[in-house]
Amino acid sequence: MFKKLTYLLVILVTHSLSSADLPNILFIMVDDLGYRDLSAYGSPDIQTPRIDQLMKDGMLFTEFTANSCVCSPSRAAFLTGKNQDMVGVPGVVRTHDHNSWGYLDPEAKTIADAFQANGYRTSLIGKWHLGLTSPNTPNERGFEVFHGFLGDMMDDYWEHTRHNIAYMYKNDQRVETKGTHATDIFTNWSIEEIRQAHKDSRPFFQFLSYNAPHDPIHPPEEYFKYFQKRNPNATEKRAKLGGLIEHMDYSIGRVLDCLEELGITNNTLIVFTSDNGGKIKYGADNGELRADKTNMYEGGLRVCTSFTWPEKIPTNSTSNFNAMTMDFMPTLLDAVGLKVPQGLDGQSIFTELQSMNQKPLKRQQFYTWLQGFKKYALRIDNFKLVKNTKKPKYELFNLANDPTEKMDLSKKFPEKFSEMRKIMDKYLVQANQVNWQRPSQKNSK
Repeated sequence: MFKKLTYLLVILVTHSLSSADLPNILFIMVDDLGYRDLSAYGSPDIQTPRIDQLMKDGMLFTEFTANSCVCSPSRAAFLTGKNQDMVGVPGVVRTHDHNSWGYLDPEAKTIADAFQANGYRTSLIGKWHLGLTSPNTPNERGFEVFHGFLGDMMDDYWEHTRHNIAYMYKNDQRVETKGTHATDIFTNWSIEEIRQAHKDSRPFFQFLSYNAPHDPIHPPEEYFKYFQKRNPNATEKRAKLGGLIEHMDYSIGRVLDCLEELGITNNTLIVFTSDNGGKIKYGADNGELRADKTNMYEGGLRVCTSFTWPEKIPTNSTSNFNAMTMDFMPTLLDAVGLKVPQGLDGQSIFTELQSMNQKPLKRQQFYTWLQGFKKYALRIDNFKLVKNTKKPKYELFNLANDPTEKMDLSKKFPEKFSEMRKIMDKYLVQANQVNWQRPSQKNSK
C-alpha cells in the first residue's frame, strides 16, 4: 500500500497540466471482434456506420495486435502497460478455482490509478474479467465508478448471469438488470456516467467495455431480422453475429451522440479496439488472416483499432504502424501530457498519432496464452515465431512478405529461428516465476 501511495504522489507532483487543461478520454473495448467485421475494415455484409465515422474522423490502424488471443490477458496488458504474464494473468480469469488462470498482481499500477492520481474522474462501464473479490475489483484498481459485469462471459445477454450467478454491479452493490439486452444496459450506464462527469470539474477517463460480440451470440431480434433481410444468403450464424455487431454499432453511436450533445467531442480522445480476434465458429470473419481467437496466428491477435481526437490526430488517416494492447497506457498518458511511469513494457506511439512518422518500436513482442498446453508467439521486427499446438512444434514467418502466415521459414533461416527460440524460452522462464494463483487456489492445495 505504501508503494502505491508513493507512486500516486509522484505522479501528482510531476505532471504539469491543471485538470482544466486535460482532455476527456473514452476508451472503448469490444469483445472478440473479427478483423473484417466492421465495414471500415472491409466487411461485405456488416454495416457499422457509427464506428466507421469515428474511425474516419481519426486514425485507423491496420497492424495493431492484442497482447493475447484471449480476453483476460489482453485486458491485464491494457490496464498495466505490461506483458500480462508479468502481472499474474497468463490465462482466463474465471469463477471457479479449478478453472481460473490469473490473479492480477495487487502491486501493479493501473492506467486508472494513473489517471485518477492526475485529477481524472475514472470509470469502468461494462465487462471487468480480472477478478471477483478484493483486492481485484474495479474500485480497488483505480476506478472511482464501476457499473458493469464483474465476471467473464455472460451465459445470456438478457439474464446477465454466469454459472447462475448474477454479476451486474454498481460499485460493490449487486444490481438487478434482468430483461434488458446487456449492450443497451452498458450504453445507458455509459451515457449516465458521462452526464454525471460533465457536472464534475474534473476531466473523465471512461473505460467502456462491451461483452458484445462475444458468444453466446444473442442479438436483439429486430437486428437479426434486419440483417437477414439485407443478406438473404447469409447463414443463420452469420446473421446473428451481424445483428449483434450492428446493434453494438448503433449503441456506440448513442454514446458519441451524448458527447456531441454536451459539446465535449472536440475535447475528448476516443479509442476503439477489441481484446482479441473473432471466433470463426460463431460466424466471425477475420479476412485473409490465418485462424481466429485462441490461436497465436494473426487472426487471433490482430484487432480493429482507431484513435480519434479532433485537431490533434489527423482525420481520415490510416497507419500500418505495429503496436499492441500494452502500448495504450503509455500512449494515452503521453498524449495528454502526463508522466509515463518507468518500468512499463508498453511504449508510447503518440508520435505516430500526431505525425504518422514514428520510427518502428525496437523490441521483442511476446504474445502468450499460458494455460493448458500453452500457446505463444514472439515478434521481432517482421519475423514472428509461433508455437500453437500441444506438440513442441514451432514455425517462423516473415509478416512483411507473408501476412497470412502460410510459409514456414524455420528451415530457411535456422539462425534466426534458433535465436528467437532462445529469446522465447528465456521469457517463459521469467513468466513461470510469477504468481498467477489467487489465495484461495493456493490454500486449497
